[in-house]
Amino acid sequence: MSDTTRRERFELTVLPHLDAAYNLARWLTRNDQDAQDVTQEACLRAFRFFGGYQGGNMRAWLLTIVRNTGYTWMHKNRRADSTELFNEEIHSPEVSGRADPEIHVLASADKETLNRALEELPDVFREALVLREMEDMSYREIADVTSVSLGTVMSRLARARTRLRQSLSFELSRGH
Repeated sequence: MSDTTRRERFELTVLPHLDAAYNLARWLTRNDQDAQDVTQEACLRAFRFFGGYQGGNMRAWLLTIVRNTGYTWMHKNRRADSTELFNEEIHSPEVSGRADPEIHVLASADKETLNRALEELPDVFREALVLREMEDMSYREIADVTSVSLGTVMSRLARARTRLRQSLSFELSRGH
């Protein structure tokens, strides 16, 4: 395949997913400029390895590259203590009533409060929520992108939603 044909094929299949790539990078890095850098580096990597792409879900393939690039970038450019590690006692609060109160709290939260609450989540929880709720990926796609089991995806989403619900309830009770 000629370089021109390869580039055209890449542009047609990968570039439609650029917004999703940037969105994931933004939520991983929590910074617009860093997200632009990560997205650019991920696209360069994707282009470099495009010849080895075997078909399948292009968005999942690209977001896997963005995720890996983002974590590599953060590891090189951030202090070691910037990522909160999972702690069962901290991250597994009791889950009480869910349906209507959860929907009410999420619906009444303003965008700034929601963004602040999302940014406070540990990386693995925020990543799972972003892929599921903002990128509308299936649990299987999230498992493929993050290289974890389906059960781990479900657990991370449940814990992320619980922590997000608690954070939003607290913020709303304070009048923010």
